[in-house]
Amino acid sequence: MSRNRNIGEKGEKIALDYLQKEGYEIIATNWTVGHKEIDIITKKDNCFVFFEIKTRISLKHGMPEESISTSKIRSVTEAARIFLYDKQYKDIRFDVIAIVLPSEGDMDFLHIKDAFY
Repeated sequence: MSRNRNIGEKGEKIALDYLQKEGYEIIATNWTVGHKEIDIITKKDNCFVFFEIKTRISLKHGMPEESISTSKIRSVTEAARIFLYDKQYKDIRFDVIAIVLPSEGDMDFLHIKDAFY
């Protein structure tokens, strides 16, 4: 397993633990359709929330949330549209969880609600 994949999986585990503690119902993880992927799909208060999780071990290349490109947003929103095709829902939201896991010191964790649409 590559180092980046391992870091990403750690971040997703941290995010899942947080979301469960916050009362989100976990619907799916790493949900794919074609080449599109949604990291975590949850439901809370009749609202589907689609999460993009970004994890870094340093800020050498910027904040994790800054790495979400326009094409990534387009891919996630298109995947969400396909996921929702036959579902009933009141609302949807796209959130980002940004995590920095330095080798020393405390973890930084940021939950950005309504990050994009």
